[in-house]
Amino acid sequence: MRRTSVRLRSALAAVLIAAGGTAALAPPAAAAGSLTATLAMSGTTGTYTVSNTGTASVSNWAITFTLPAGVTASTGENGTVTQNGTQVTLTPAYYIATLAPGRATYPYSPTFRLSAAATPAQCRVDNANCDGSPDTPPGAPANLRLVAKTTKTVALAWNASAAGSLPVTGYDVYQGTSLATSVTGTSATISGLTPGTAYSFTVKAKDAKGTTSPASAALAVTTNNPADDTQAPSAPSGLRSTAADSGSVSLAWTASTDNTGVVSYDVYRGSTLATTVTTTGAVVTGLAPSTSYTFTVRARDGYDNVSAPSAAVTARTGDIVSGYAKVGYFVQWGIYGRQYFVKNLETSGAASKLTHLLYAFENIDPVNLTCLSGVTKGTTANPQDPNQGDGAGDAEADYSRPFSAAQSVDGVADTGWESLRGNFNQLKKLKAKHPNLKVLVSLGGWTYSKYFSDVAATDASRKKFVSSCLDTWIKGNIASYGGAGGPGTAAGIFDGIDLDWEWPASADGHPGNHWSPNDKDNLTALLAEFRTQLDAYGATTGKRYQLHAFTPADPAKVASGWDLSRVFNYLDVANVQGYDFHGSGSDNSWEPNRTGHQGNLYADADDPYNFHFSAESAINAYTNAGVDPRRLTLGLAFYGRGWQGVADGGKHGEWQSATGAAPGQFAEEAGTRGYSNLVASVPACTVYHDTAAVATSCYTGNGGQWWTFDDAWSIGLKTTWLKQRGLLGVMAWEMSGDTGTLMNAVSAGLG
Repeated sequence: MRRTSVRLRSALAAVLIAAGGTAALAPPAAAAGSLTATLAMSGTTGTYTVSNTGTASVSNWAITFTLPAGVTASTGENGTVTQNGTQVTLTPAYYIATLAPGRATYPYSPTFRLSAAATPAQCRVDNANCDGSPDTPPGAPANLRLVAKTTKTVALAWNASAAGSLPVTGYDVYQGTSLATSVTGTSATISGLTPGTAYSFTVKAKDAKGTTSPASAALAVTTNNPADDTQAPSAPSGLRSTAADSGSVSLAWTASTDNTGVVSYDVYRGSTLATTVTTTGAVVTGLAPSTSYTFTVRARDGYDNVSAPSAAVTARTGDIVSGYAKVGYFVQWGIYGRQYFVKNLETSGAASKLTHLLYAFENIDPVNLTCLSGVTKGTTANPQDPNQGDGAGDAEADYSRPFSAAQSVDGVADTGWESLRGNFNQLKKLKAKHPNLKVLVSLGGWTYSKYFSDVAATDASRKKFVSSCLDTWIKGNIASYGGAGGPGTAAGIFDGIDLDWEWPASADGHPGNHWSPNDKDNLTALLAEFRTQLDAYGATTGKRYQLHAFTPADPAKVASGWDLSRVFNYLDVANVQGYDFHGSGSDNSWEPNRTGHQGNLYADADDPYNFHFSAESAINAYTNAGVDPRRLTLGLAFYGRGWQGVADGGKHGEWQSATGAAPGQFAEEAGTRGYSNLVASVPACTVYHDTAAVATSCYTGNGGQWWTFDDAWSIGLKTTWLKQRGLLGVMAWEMSGDTGTLMNAVSAGLG
């Protein structure tokens, strides 16, 4: 908990009294319009003195104004400044964020600094004019006109309305006296009309407060009568692909001809209508990467006559990355015992090498079955507790904990008053330094997968869960915690979702996990829902959001839980588990009495188990089912798994008897050490390379410790192999285990 000195507390109390505020139990905000703001400029520094002329306290107010293009504003005193284009928002410091009736911010009024001399315009405070004058509505739209019509649709356009006190945010289109549609631009298409029927249309503009303008002049339109024309347009010709990326294909074609005129073109992906356009080009979105699609186009006239299809064209979407993907997990809890911060990604050089960073892990609310934020609650100490992860989360690490300058990516310390602190703020800073780095939020993991089966079970539960995840992690509406968070505060941090369900349709997950034989189909439907909602939101932001999943190495788990013929219609990348084939487990519950490679590339002829796991067999489970290798990454272990009391057996401890897990890097994690810690902390552990299986181990000898891990040697051979197999790249669990050696090997192997 942050502590405030007695002197500072006294000073703040004096400020709050002067401003008429209160530090706790702030009264609810009054209606907008009871505040006024008076501007004083001194050179390039401006001060807004805000007064409350109303009869109730006002909380959480802010001032907005616009500046000429090219002029920027920065933070001064008693507030913070943010700028989006030419619009500036001045948010008051917490000690003046509540104004009682008759009070003003003086002498602690918020200030700002400008990059050049300028006069702020369009000043608003608490959603009202700064000078207290009433709002004026937008002007009426002019020149309402018909663009095109069919038997059942009418396309309209109009001139933009003049703004009133607030900018115009949209338009309402009326069919007679009934609202037909609402749009943000200056055109609209009204559908569902009756052929050969007369209609009257008007349009009204509206501003951010919902204030509407007078109606435009009315426009009379009669829909077409299909009996007046029965001739179909000619088929479009010259259909071709002009561009493609990982999620879309651009098409163009030669215009069709028609006796009454072509009004639109229907673009088909296979037999599915993908989009309808009015020009001779289209961009088909919502496609999967590294996938071939077949397209045709049909022309349509205004009388519902449709042409024959064009000749088909096949086009392939691009890969999710150019070259090779280098995906790494960053663990939320690494800032504690590991003392591994987002900054370490920068100082080790890993950030410049990674293409994707997966932030692990976020949980599912066990009651509401939604994405969970705003809690700091640890797991129970017993790893076999079936309720170990219920309600657990770490908002403190995510976005509440202030970081020092030494822990910060850009060397700037948190003050402790920011609305976004913790790992999230550092991820934001890291992305500013590396704009091509994609950061995804990982949901689930071993301890937090208990409720995946429940959220995937029905159409309603899937829609509810996915919507909550997008709202929380993509739109950034994280719950308030510790003075941080709130609506939109985490927007723009995450570029997609990584689903870590361990494991669908399998009882072989964490004790207490819910599962069902229906999980396989429900997982496919859940991924489809994520893809649908991510694409729909992306259409509003102009960005494509990625969808990854952590997928099993065990072919039996793949077969029972993953419909490989369908999931890649929605999934961009499967990060295939390439480790944990064998291990002792922190509570000796796994394989405590025999050593075994955890990430061998090839099956080992000496493996005594009846299942012979290997990275090769894991990848084969996918590619043999027809999955494009460019949708797969191979997991690497940036950590070791170890046993103690290990016999030599003439094989330097490989596949030999043991007495249990070796001492771990942390007391609660026996049998596990990060790679760098293992190399530095296990004395006299001689490294051995199994060249046949491509597996690295080390052995202290004399019934001592035996460890299995990836090193630069195994990574070099694995990257060579995966390039030969045409895979997308690698995934590493997890980044705190490496100080640079392993990522350098990845970079050397993949470029």
